[in-house]
Amino acid sequence: MVEYVSKRMFSLVITVFGIMVVSFFISCVVPLDPLASIAGPQAPEETVERLRVLYGFDQPIYIQFGRYVGRLLKGDLGKSFQTARPVLDDILAYFPATIELAFVALIFAVMIGVPLGMMSAVYRNSVLDHFARVFSLLGVSMPVFWTGLVLLLIFYFNLGWFPEPGRLDIMLMEPDRVTGFLLIDSILAADLEVFWDALTHMILPAFVLGFAGMAGISRIVRSSMLDVLSKEYIKTARIKGLNEFLVLVRHALRNALIPAVTVIGLTFGYLLEGSVLTETIFAWPGLGRYLAQAYLTLDLNAVVGGTMIVAINFCVVNMFVDILYVFLNPQISLKE
Repeated sequence: MVEYVSKRMFSLVITVFGIMVVSFFISCVVPLDPLASIAGPQAPEETVERLRVLYGFDQPIYIQFGRYVGRLLKGDLGKSFQTARPVLDDILAYFPATIELAFVALIFAVMIGVPLGMMSAVYRNSVLDHFARVFSLLGVSMPVFWTGLVLLLIFYFNLGWFPEPGRLDIMLMEPDRVTGFLLIDSILAADLEVFWDALTHMILPAFVLGFAGMAGISRIVRSSMLDVLSKEYIKTARIKGLNEFLVLVRHALRNALIPAVTVIGLTFGYLLEGSVLTETIFAWPGLGRYLAQAYLTLDLNAVVGGTMIVAINFCVVNMFVDILYVFLNPQISLKE
């Protein structure tokens, strides 16, 4: 176990360094000048040149890269051109909102997708199976922005069942920031009004994010369950007279979840990235919306820093997924 984790950590470092190099040099060949964008369209060339010297863009590319690597080794992602704050501070301020939304969306996707895929396989070619397959197809095919806008139109504008876009009602005060997760901080502050309001604000965007993930999880669980149910050990368990529920859950589902774990892990990594469209439509102050604004304003430090965080998230999630395989099936070895 220790040897395997060490190898994956070494691979993680190499992967992150490669992404760092690619992200940096891509940002250098962007055909637009971010400093001209900061100074404004009417700024004289002298002002732009002073900014270029101030931010070190007048130096050769290898010197800029060396300084960038040196800052990263110190945990410094640079300063945002737009907010004038350290990029790391901005990411730490926006990332908890994305993590909180991603967890709720993943819970929805797993709790609906796994049972739906399981029942679809057990009752193959039945009405339930056809419904599950159509439902999954809708989740995969419908654009996120369309789903979000339709849900807002129906449940917020017409019916008024859910509150306006955002993370919290404008008339409520956020509790003292302890973890950055609004649901947890409101519980710690014993503020049930804020907790309930934050939860109702989260339902629609979490459903939109989790819907696509649920569809993928449901489809892979159905496919895996169909394969597992045809195995000899499932037939043997039934011949022995074991309870059908135990056969399905303990023997079939546990083995069928092994390929599904990969999809769940990738889904969670994608959710942690922050869905740009979902967070924009629902005015969610998360990492995806922050990076979208950074792209639009050519805030290169924020773009590169955010890309690094997203890359590390995916690598770490994939490593934990591989380790989780052993707990689902002890016969799997971690040795490569």
